[in-house]
Amino acid sequence: MPEGPRPGAANHATSEDRLLDGRVRLLQPRDGYRAAIDPVLLAAAVATGPGERVADLGCGVGAALLCLAVRCPEVSVTGVERDSGLAALARENLGLNALAGRCAIVEGSVADPIPGAPFDRVMMNPPFLPPGRGRASAHPVKAAANVEAGLDLAGWVAAAAGALKPRGWLTLVHRADRIDEICAALRPSFGSLTVFPLWPRAGEPARRVLVQARRGGRSPAALAAGLVLHEADGGYTPAAQAVLRDAAPLAL
Repeated sequence: MPEGPRPGAANHATSEDRLLDGRVRLLQPRDGYRAAIDPVLLAAAVATGPGERVADLGCGVGAALLCLAVRCPEVSVTGVERDSGLAALARENLGLNALAGRCAIVEGSVADPIPGAPFDRVMMNPPFLPPGRGRASAHPVKAAANVEAGLDLAGWVAAAAGALKPRGWLTLVHRADRIDEICAALRPSFGSLTVFPLWPRAGEPARRVLVQARRGGRSPAALAAGLVLHEADGGYTPAAQAVLRDAAPLAL
């Protein structure tokens, strides 16, 4: 979800959807930005240990946060969301999933100090497009979710670095065609980079990538085998189903 001014979602009609084969209940606006598989894959790629604390920057209604907290019951997660309506829905979602005691939602900019920082890990699903690239949605909340406003990609990465402990890990999901910008944004503060392609089908170019990097890391960069999402007939591959429905982790 984006940074920058945008209308709230508090007065929008909502639907209740399910993620991870019903393990997660998710209230989200019927119109505008709606969580799909990106936040589920993002949460699956965050490798956590007991007692670790994770920040989800730009958490929206909390889809990735909820998936991670349900998969990892010994981890606490703090979501940061600027939009007051989406933040309110995220808090409702914590209650729906009995996570209010272990997780929290902070309303504010991801660039501001986050209560509880520094964290062991940060995850984020920032806006995919810089201003002026692509055709923005006519729906203001959806447009803001897809197009950078207020913070560019480098700003998001800097915010993540500021929220992390030394040697802490950042995991993000983004467009594959911005990998050069992602690497450039990571270089000042991060190393030990792993790029994990998400292939739509076998033999097709990746459209999304998961990226993991360590604050202050020095290990060489790695390109992982990635995950093929769909079979030729459009159904999910067994490996993708294991993540999206069975809450299996992704090893980056």
